[in-house]
Amino acid sequence: MLALYSLLFYLLTPYIILRLLWRSIKAPAYRQRWNERFGFYRGSYPQDVIWFHAVSVGEAEALFPLLRLLLSRHPCASLLITTTTPTGSARVQATFGDQVAHVYLPYDLPCVIRRFLKCFKPRLAVIMETEIWPNLYVACGKQNMPLLLINARLSEKSARGYRKIPSLIRASLAKVSLIAAQTRDDAERFVNIGARADAVEVLGNMKFDIQIAEETIDEGRRLKSSVFGDRFVWIIASTHKDEEAVFLDSYPELKAKIPELLLVIVPRHPQRFLEVKKLCEDRQLNVVMRTSGDPGAATTDVYIADTMGELKMLYAAADIAFIGGSMVPVGGHNLLEAAAVGTPVMFGPYMVNFKEIAEGVLARNAALQCRTQQDIVSTVRSLYADPERRAELARRARAFLQENRGAIAAIAAHIEAAMPKA
Repeated sequence: MLALYSLLFYLLTPYIILRLLWRSIKAPAYRQRWNERFGFYRGSYPQDVIWFHAVSVGEAEALFPLLRLLLSRHPCASLLITTTTPTGSARVQATFGDQVAHVYLPYDLPCVIRRFLKCFKPRLAVIMETEIWPNLYVACGKQNMPLLLINARLSEKSARGYRKIPSLIRASLAKVSLIAAQTRDDAERFVNIGARADAVEVLGNMKFDIQIAEETIDEGRRLKSSVFGDRFVWIIASTHKDEEAVFLDSYPELKAKIPELLLVIVPRHPQRFLEVKKLCEDRQLNVVMRTSGDPGAATTDVYIADTMGELKMLYAAADIAFIGGSMVPVGGHNLLEAAAVGTPVMFGPYMVNFKEIAEGVLARNAALQCRTQQDIVSTVRSLYADPERRAELARRARAFLQENRGAIAAIAAHIEAAMPKA
């Protein structure tokens, strides 16, 4: 089965290249560093590394506190971080600079994986969330390399897909030393697709251990004071295609009741910044781009955050937040960053990627779910009129966050136990 999988991957390689070219039309970074994706490396890189993989920005941000903890305890450790997307790569480089080595994760082809492992000679592999790559896992197993899948989550939809190729997935998961599942449901699904029951533990969700520096919160408050002033700031974070229209179409109705309303939009993908700007202009809304340096004015309707890595700070500058990816069937994004800075949270009906977190905050009356555009309008008006309710939502969300901390400490203990002794 592994041989067939590899053959199919080789046959699909031209289409993978075409897809990179297609994505590079809007995001030119996809046209760069192809050598890394195929396991060719220029220059010198560290060897005998402890290797961590995080697909993109969300996984990387969740991984960062764990990396900081390990670096503080093991300052001489040589760490390699791989990502799949340019945005994830940019966050790693901006956050850690030369403290860690960084390349893209290579494609799951036998010859490519061999080059990757030969270059870096990792002594321990730590994979974030749900990245099951058969050739990579088997190659780690052949080298007797401990392989940990941490903050692991598995939706029922993904589990159904994996169950269609049981022998391939079972053989891959057999090489995993530990699956640190987020929830009991995730753990059961991993066992059901072939993981060894004794290799699966429920250690919680690392995203609850989010760390927001006080200077980040202070910077957000300064932005609110110096740029947004007395405006009632409503941030829509990590939006996707066809989603911004929901909020832009609601804006005139809300503006009529809330004259000082300012809409802050943070598109999820940088290649969409100008597209979102045009959506605003098509509706005759006054728009300011953050990178323009223009502070805007009382007549500004929409402030577009066309930057990366500033979301936590922008949450701190807002009065209320709506989590994007939840009004279109994307599956939602992490609401815990907004909760951590004390900004009341709203989200839409599509939160399958954060199902347990969404259910948890709703059960504690710590966030508000809006299923329709009219729900959004009425909820924003209600929150605007009730500062005490906003404060209570924020307090409950922070308490929920605090109750669920601890995953990073538990996972760090497992990683340290698996780290090779000096």
